[in-house]
Amino acid sequence: MFLETADIETATADYASRFHGVAGEYFLDKQTQVTLSLLSDFPKAKVLDVGGGHAQLAEPLVKHGFNVTVTGSDDSCKKRLTQRIPQVDFEYITCDSLHLPFADRSFDVVMSFRLLSHVKRWPELIAELTRVAKYCVLFDYADKRSINILYNHFFHLKRGMEGNTRHFNLFSRSEMKKELGGNGFKEPVFKPQFFCPMVIHRKLSNRRVSSVMENFFRMTGVTQFLGSPIILRSDRAE
Repeated sequence: MFLETADIETATADYASRFHGVAGEYFLDKQTQVTLSLLSDFPKAKVLDVGGGHAQLAEPLVKHGFNVTVTGSDDSCKKRLTQRIPQVDFEYITCDSLHLPFADRSFDVVMSFRLLSHVKRWPELIAELTRVAKYCVLFDYADKRSINILYNHFFHLKRGMEGNTRHFNLFSRSEMKKELGGNGFKEPVFKPQFFCPMVIHRKLSNRRVSSVMENFFRMTGVTQFLGSPIILRSDRAE
């Protein structure tokens, strides 16, 4: 068993159920939109998706012509991928996310979603992502500078409302800058996705209302300052 296996849960049907329905589709559409915009200067790039058995990014990336390889920490992490994507369109490898079986700079872009906030040895994960990336890394995380600051007080309420939520770690932008800088990467571009907690959108279950709310906060600059989760991109400094 590998040291970090949080991606096994995110590759399950139970986890995928968190993104069913109106709110779930809204979340995934926003995630895809931000990711593709951050990769607009790397069309059809060779991409490694670490812990991507959830298929949330692998599927749209394949559809947009990217050359996608996905890793998982257990063979079961391939199941959802094969249900969503023709096997000839991607490569899957079971391996240790902290010791990826690839040479330095093997992929144009290396990404990891739904993983960093659930691992204990996150600096080692970032070190591996940056090691095998030739040009840039993308990943998402839960930011401290957001409503998440109340996380410890309201987690049980959140779990009661959502049912299958799980604990997650919070990080600051300065922590991300420091860790990436120490691995030879530039200051990141931070793209917060939402201002309102995702549980609110799930309870609203109304995409139009959610979009109006989030567009307001985005236009007023609140989301950029206090939004979460954040998708970031950092480029190799050389």
